[in-house]
Amino acid sequence: MILRFARMLWLGLLLAFTPQAASAQTAQAVVAETSRAMGVEGLNSIKLWGVAANYTVGQNNNANGPFPRNNLNDFNRWIDFGAPATRATAVTYAVPVTGGAAVQGAFNQFAGPNNLAWGQHLEIWTTPWGFLKGAQANGATLGSATVDGTAYRTLTWSPPQKSPAGQSYKVIGYIGRDNLVHRVDTWVEAAIFGDLMVETRFTDYRDLSGLKFPSTIVQKRAGWPVFEAQLLGVQANPADIAERVVAPAPPAGFGGPPPGAGAGGPPPAASEMLAPGVWRIRGIYNALAVEFADHVVLFEPGPQNEARANAIIAETKRVIPGKPIRYGVITHHHFDHTSGLPAVVAEGITIVTPEVNKAFFERAFANPRTLAPDAIGTSGKKAVIEGFTGDKRVFQDATRTFEIHVIKGLPHADGLVIGYLPNERILVYADMFNLPPAANPVPNPPVFGTQVFLDNIERLGLRPERIMSIHSLNPDRLTSVADIRASLGLAP
Repeated sequence: MILRFARMLWLGLLLAFTPQAASAQTAQAVVAETSRAMGVEGLNSIKLWGVAANYTVGQNNNANGPFPRNNLNDFNRWIDFGAPATRATAVTYAVPVTGGAAVQGAFNQFAGPNNLAWGQHLEIWTTPWGFLKGAQANGATLGSATVDGTAYRTLTWSPPQKSPAGQSYKVIGYIGRDNLVHRVDTWVEAAIFGDLMVETRFTDYRDLSGLKFPSTIVQKRAGWPVFEAQLLGVQANPADIAERVVAPAPPAGFGGPPPGAGAGGPPPAASEMLAPGVWRIRGIYNALAVEFADHVVLFEPGPQNEARANAIIAETKRVIPGKPIRYGVITHHHFDHTSGLPAVVAEGITIVTPEVNKAFFERAFANPRTLAPDAIGTSGKKAVIEGFTGDKRVFQDATRTFEIHVIKGLPHADGLVIGYLPNERILVYADMFNLPPAANPVPNPPVFGTQVFLDNIERLGLRPERIMSIHSLNPDRLTSVADIRASLGLAP
């Protein structure tokens, strides 16, 4: 009996000191130690202020380069860890992507307890203080890692939120020898990237009456900065936190019907035939379906999102039945024009784009897609990207010619293309020309994108009679070279 008891006691001691149990105990000790060092104990809310910048993801001038920066002056962020909620405000002063005078605007970012989407709430829990509170509340585990030659203790935990696929999100914090949080990583679902890593680094720590805060914050996604801040100060437990972390008022006029929408009016047709075998697939973002003898080419097959891409594909099959959609030509890589491409990949359509974009899409579409399996993840299809070299790609058979031309001289996006049907004299484009308002028919200064568009039409010797915009114009119609010239104050 004594021997049996001793064995049971020994087994109990072994179980008590398994690596998992020791890790959990040690992790909590590290959380407590780091929280004390950073002055997080007793911290329920915080205000940060300074100067900052955010970056527009997916709108870079080159698919392989950094995202465009927008300065955030008078930057303030309030965080209530208990609610949980956060609000950030700033003043912006940005030049339009088409060129022209800079315009002052307002930056507002809000995440509250009524919408716990991880994509917004990570702004609370990937801060140094929020990370430690999340680690304490969610059973962090302890590990180690070496990054850029520096050894760190790591704490890993998962928030209560689940991804659209029911998966747990993961948060990893890196604790230095100084007992400060140097970096926090997490992952979110993204249309182009699948499981997208969000990396936030904290440097140049300062001490404010025992509360440690980083002077510099840099958040990266897809390897490029998407947010930066130089903090000038922080305030622990601000008295007005409840009135600060509230949703901003909607912009004036927000929520009304779209321009020109009449109550009870018929919806626009899903498509219109521009010529035999040539269809405009209509929407806020249009697409052009071009029929060949044994297949179809779609110009701009995957704008906006998967739902829009699927609608374009379905309507194309309806108006051109019995022929496979073999190629999908994208105008350029910007995400508002490509976020539906997973549906295009799942359909087995070859994506056609200049060579400059090929490697980016191949890398992005090869990412895991576990958080929110998109059409690529559910279909198991591998993206087929045709990156063409030179300035022209021609689709041709005995029935039709469709030319793809690379635009020159436009900084908006490297590898932006237009489509031209020489026999039908139809030109299709994106992001270079909008109909000017009646009150300002000749903008001054001229719109740079419009100038570049006209220069390229003339350089290529194109003679379109009808010009179709991917973005539906206001009013919605096809335009002409005469319209473009008139907006620049030139004779027809």
